Amino acid sequence: MRLPEDPVYVLGVLCLLVILSIYAGKTRFGKKLGAALIVIVLTAILANLGWIPSASNSIPLYDGIFTYLAPISIFYLLLGVNLTSIKKAGAPMILLFLLGSLATACGILAAWFILSPERVFGSDGDTLAGMLTGTYTGGSVNFNAIALEYDFQEKGLLYAGTIAVDNVVTTLWIVITLSIPALMRRFWKDKKLAMRESTMDAEKKDTLSMHSLMWLMFIGVAAYFVSEWISVQFPQIPSILTISTIGILLAQVPFVNRLPGSHTLGLYLIYLFLAVIGAYCELSSVVDLQEIGITILLFASLAVFIHGVLIVLLGGLIYRDWDMIAIVSQANIGGGTTAIALAETFGRNELILPAILVGTLGNALGTYLGFLVVYIL
Repeated sequence: MRLPEDPVYVLGVLCLLVILSIYAGKTRFGKKLGAALIVIVLTAILANLGWIPSASNSIPLYDGIFTYLAPISIFYLLLGVNLTSIKKAGAPMILLFLLGSLATACGILAAWFILSPERVFGSDGDTLAGMLTGTYTGGSVNFNAIALEYDFQEKGLLYAGTIAVDNVVTTLWIVITLSIPALMRRFWKDKKLAMRESTMDAEKKDTLSMHSLMWLMFIGVAAYFVSEWISVQFPQIPSILTISTIGILLAQVPFVNRLPGSHTLGLYLIYLFLAVIGAYCELSSVVDLQEIGITILLFASLAVFIHGVLIVLLGGLIYRDWDMIAIVSQANIGGGTTAIALAETFGRNELILPAILVGTLGNALGTYLGFLVVYIL
């Protein structure tokens, strides 16, 4: 086994990059970027240099982090959830998310008429546009649902190119949404920042002891097992909703609520998840596809950019909370888990659960919007 494919080596590199990112995030320059953005950039650089695996040569370790660590990290973060603040954030998040979903569809249609990508994609262009609409509203579930309907997965080169571009655009959009609040506040101040107060109080008291670690590890694994069992019995219920519900319910139990360290543990696992996201940003795979790859990249990038402009303008006019707008946009483009990472980075713990809920709403809407775009085109 080559060293860059050894899971122990790769995990060690990811852990080291998390350490470096957290330290770098405490420097004067790093504070402007944040540890989340730094870890994405560092892993993307190493992956494109070939020092760790990327999307085209992914290893089971990456799948394990996506499958197990990501949902368990969400569970840990929800153990400190404040239901009262969630009620205040819920309605605006849903409204902004619906606007963001419409902005995605508008972005795809506008990019189609500006770039005329059908000259390169041929008759498969409208299907590709529908797939991107689905994934940039909900996620990969919607992407594949539309692909299967039109047998797009049989278009080997075009299908692989679309996936490669999606990985790159999603990673770049994480970087952009992390920057939106700081950038926009220079020109357009927030209307409402009151909910940010005292959200990090729990983190200051979040010292992880052996007593809390042993209980948190057991509770996290047990919650994941139960959520997976329920998803097998009731496949129509997303497992992420189940494990989130378990986390919220346990957060109301005094014994669990008093266990310190859940926020620290959850945040560390989120950083590992973001490290893998960065590794999936494989620029070489897009370049290797030549004209097809570049055209898909331009098409998807322009569509997401238009989505971003629309959600910032509309969100700013209706409910000017730049953290929330960035999180909602990320829930559209990257999904609920990356939106949660943003909520953590911004210190908006009350937006963690709404981010999960709107991410699930995106899965429900994405396929319909995708088919609508295919029909229009």
